[in-house]
Amino acid sequence: MSKIKFGTDGWRAIIAKEFTVDNVARVAEGTAKWLLTNQPIHQSTNSPAVVLGHDCRFGGELFAETVAKVLVRNGIKVFLAKEFVSTPMISLGTVKYKASLGIIITASHNPASYNGFKLKGHYGGPLLPEQVEEIENLIPENCADDFESISMSNPLIKIVDLESLYCKQVEKHFDLKMIRRSKMNLAYDAMYGAGQNVIKRLMPETIMLHCDDNPSFKGIAPEPIAKNLQELSQLIKQANPGPKGRKKSAPFRAGGKGKIYSALATDGDADRLGLFDSKGNFVDSHHVILLLIHYLCKYKKMKGKVVVAFSVTPRIKQMCAHYGLELQVVKIGFKHICSIMIKEDVLIGGEESGGIAMKGHIPERDGIWIGLTLWEFMARSGKSLDELIKEVYAITGSFAFERNDLHLTENVKNRIVENCIAGNYTSFGKYKVQRLDDLDGWKYFFNETDWLMIRASGTEPVLRTYAESSNQKKAIGILNAAKKTLLEK
Repeated sequence: MSKIKFGTDGWRAIIAKEFTVDNVARVAEGTAKWLLTNQPIHQSTNSPAVVLGHDCRFGGELFAETVAKVLVRNGIKVFLAKEFVSTPMISLGTVKYKASLGIIITASHNPASYNGFKLKGHYGGPLLPEQVEEIENLIPENCADDFESISMSNPLIKIVDLESLYCKQVEKHFDLKMIRRSKMNLAYDAMYGAGQNVIKRLMPETIMLHCDDNPSFKGIAPEPIAKNLQELSQLIKQANPGPKGRKKSAPFRAGGKGKIYSALATDGDADRLGLFDSKGNFVDSHHVILLLIHYLCKYKKMKGKVVVAFSVTPRIKQMCAHYGLELQVVKIGFKHICSIMIKEDVLIGGEESGGIAMKGHIPERDGIWIGLTLWEFMARSGKSLDELIKEVYAITGSFAFERNDLHLTENVKNRIVENCIAGNYTSFGKYKVQRLDDLDGWKYFFNETDWLMIRASGTEPVLRTYAESSNQKKAIGILNAAKKTLLEK
């Protein structure tokens, strides 16, 4: 058996290749050993307790039951969600049930061929890196198959409804009636992921897209980025005709009537989000984080530290300076943000990839929670996303961000990384490097506002390139120049 290593956010592997019942049982066995050594007993039993569930991916129930049986064989209490759940539901459930750990079987935004194993701390956020490493070191080469004899009706297994628990938390925090009274037509794309039932329950008037069972995700990785959400963008454009009216060749058939003011999308386990304005334009996470800071500080009079990953726009610094907030930039991976949120007064913690957490909730990324916060912002202010973004630009200046994922062979990817380490890139086409930040990846600044970032993915065979400039055309120009240079040199 090969050694199992956790990446930026959990262990992920291809189903039936590395992600098998045997390997999942090995990880569960290492987790059980760690729990029995490190964690206090649960109030209802003489052992630690775990909240466990799976998302919408192929084999989720089978893999979750495998974990449950291994844990129970070790005498550990299991609060099990039988139906699919999101990662935020597991994290919230871990807090509400006072469990030692949360486990969700998910590969998040990865393609359908993947599944994964995420660990959540008792505080309701990613388990800290040093603790994950301890579990890694306890994973055995083999796991005895006697766990198969454990019955799912074992008294140590309690079936729980984490979706209802989560919905009650949302209803307690948000004025959903106010959002409904605003008369805004809203749309939601679940990307066939685990968030699909929540919006159906809480905001049934919302126009729904891809809110049904499809473990293949219809061939599109459930990552809420612009290129994966073209159907949602077109839906908005068809619903919102221009001055000349809607073309007959593009009728609006989504079941909603009238203008769509905003649309939300969440990834496979609903901890990341994508957002669209009323014109069908994608609103990236950099803008979302800026909007949240603006809303929470100016409109809700809240304060706190802002913690962002290395790949987030430097314009966050301007927004924090405007509102007198402390800013900390950390390595990529929400676990680094969470480690600060559980110790300090943090207003917003966010990543470029769409994972954002905020004060007043668990220290966990939550796409639906953040989406509802922005819809609440629109309803409370009576302003469109366009108007609210203009308020942000009045503070930071306007900008555009673009990302290009390069699918390369390992040899080419490693060569590029070695060049970055050696400092071999001093220009990308006409773009001359003025300074470099290398906290986690390589961020090449061409001036104070234009930059390129290069980083190898921690979960996929991909080299990610990111760029920011004053407008989309210029940002894409930087990415194109970077691709040409990287593949040549």
